[in-house]
Order: sequence, then C-alpha cells, then structure tokens
Amino acid sequence: DLERTMAGVGKVTSEFLKNAVVLAPTAKHTATLFFFHGLGDTGHGWAATFEDIKQPHVRLVCPNAPTMAVTLNKGYKMPSWFDLFDLGHAVDAKEDESGILQATSKVHQMLDEELNTTGISSDKIVLGGFSQGGALALFSALTYDKPLGGVVALSSWLPLYAQVPKKITPQNEHIQCLICHGRQGIGQKWCKCVSF
Repeated sequence: DLERTMAGVGKVTSEFLKNAVVLAPTAKHTATLFFFHGLGDTGHGWAATFEDIKQPHVRLVCPNAPTMAVTLNKGYKMPSWFDLFDLGHAVDAKEDESGILQATSKVHQMLDEELNTTGISSDKIVLGGFSQGGALALFSALTYDKPLGGVVALSSWLPLYAQVPKKITPQNEHIQCLICHGRQGIGQKWCKCVSF
C-alpha cells in the first residue's frame, strides 16, 4: 500500500514534502528517488506506477505541486510547479523565471531536508519527473550544490536553458542524465537546440 506520510523521517518542514506521497523502503534505506508529476497531475498516480517496480532499499517520494492559475490554460487553477505561457518551448519562448527559481529553491530545500533527516549521502538521491515535473527535476539537479546520483526527465525540456551554463554547479556538471521523449513533441525540439 502507498504510504502517504513522511513517517520515520522526523518533522517535515519543506513545502513540497508536506503533501508528498511516499513509498517507504522495505529494506535498509540507502537511496531516494524524488519524482515530480506533470501539469495538472498529482504524485498519487506516479507513486502507484512505481509501486511494483521500486527496489526495496529505495524510498520513493512523489511531491504534489501547489494549485495555481496557469496562463497556458486561460488562468484555470490546477497543480503546477510554475506558470506556463505556451508549449512551444522555442529558443526565445517566454518563461516564468521567478516561478521556476522559486520552485527550484523549494526542491533544494527538500533535498537538504532529506539529507538532514535520513543520513543518506546526496549521491544516493535521484531526481526525476514527467513533462513539467521533468523540467523542474533537470533544472534543480543541475543547480544543486551537492552531487546527486542522477536525474531523469520524461517528455520534458530544460527550462531557463540559456542560464544553465552560468548556474550549473561544479558538483553536478557531470551528473548522469536520462532524458526520454517520443519522436514528436517538445523534447524533440529541445534536444535539437540545447547542449551544455
């Protein structure tokens, strides 16, 4: 069954961890996967997806995005990590820089809390996500000040990509990345125009 609390890790203060769906390890906890859902979704579906394939030593944490008005969807309120203006992701597309940076700061706080409460090393933590959640995972991993074990982005893109060369940390400039996307869509365009 899905464990819907942060039992066993002490007091939770990070905003993204307060409502997270957590699958506790069934063996000694030696690694953590944080997986961020896409626009309009929640962590519940992704936790259920991972339930049968999660390794026993891994704790899976699927945070839930806050509800906010999303410009792309005519201001309709829905779970979103930051605002989106369009899905074009062109080189010069408008992005919610302040929202992306605020969400990234919250992810970094969540990672720090994980390290402080569990005692595992940062290189045993992987960030991952789907679509908007993958975008948040990528940017957060590349800009975190401790070495992470890897990052996974499914059907996603790198937000604020022009800033990455200046913001990438030495600790994660050679991070293991798994970026997957179909033959069409936003990932295809992004992979053709970005390298770092």
